[in-house]
Amino acid sequence: MEPVWPVPARVRAFVTTRPGGYSGGPYASLNLATHVGDDPDVVIRNRRHLVSTLGLPAEPGWLAQVHGARVIETRVRAGTTAPVCADAATTAIPGVVLAVLTADCLPVFFADRNGCRVSVAHAGWRGLAQGVLEATLEAMGCDPSELVAWIGPGIEGDCYETGPGVRETFPRAEDRAFFLPSDRPERFRVDLAALARARLEQRGVRWIGHCPFGTFRHPELFYSYRREGMTGRMASVIYLASPEP
Repeated sequence: MEPVWPVPARVRAFVTTRPGGYSGGPYASLNLATHVGDDPDVVIRNRRHLVSTLGLPAEPGWLAQVHGARVIETRVRAGTTAPVCADAATTAIPGVVLAVLTADCLPVFFADRNGCRVSVAHAGWRGLAQGVLEATLEAMGCDPSELVAWIGPGIEGDCYETGPGVRETFPRAEDRAFFLPSDRPERFRVDLAALARARLEQRGVRWIGHCPFGTFRHPELFYSYRREGMTGRMASVIYLASPEP
């Protein structure tokens, strides 16, 4: 799946879907995460398949995601070092492939309109509360009005129920407005994509796209932690293609 967004052709971005890999059982079939209990050798095979199928210029720089707001600047292609603890990455170097893993949380892509820098963020409720999107905008290093963003597949708002503790992590009234009472006492439903869009708009991003499909209602396409518990992860990858010689 590719974002539909107004960026130069050298900006390449993809969200993987569930079919087409080698994992079995609850991870079937293109699980790209090593931390969910799947056979590590099969995950490596899936990752190699991803690189080959998409024609990526390098292995993605996988992160050790911690539901925080740290953004790393990636200047070299992925090597053999351990993944860095972060929930977003940015680069201006052609051929460096960025990636985040999700299964209900939002992947959010960023690019400047000139195609000189790209970023991707992993944004669940914890990351949104801690400001991962704002931190990514700052790392882009330009006026937010010169950026475009695309919010990838995440859990649908009417499928995502939380408790009051989650709502309390958002002290601003404009954020809490996205927490709607559920039909159960002291429970709320929250539309993470709408909340993310609002926070980007508040920071001055003028063009924001959104995947039309959600993760919970589409088991044939996406993993969903809320739906299945033990499950795999999709990858959202982005990079700048090298200019033509």
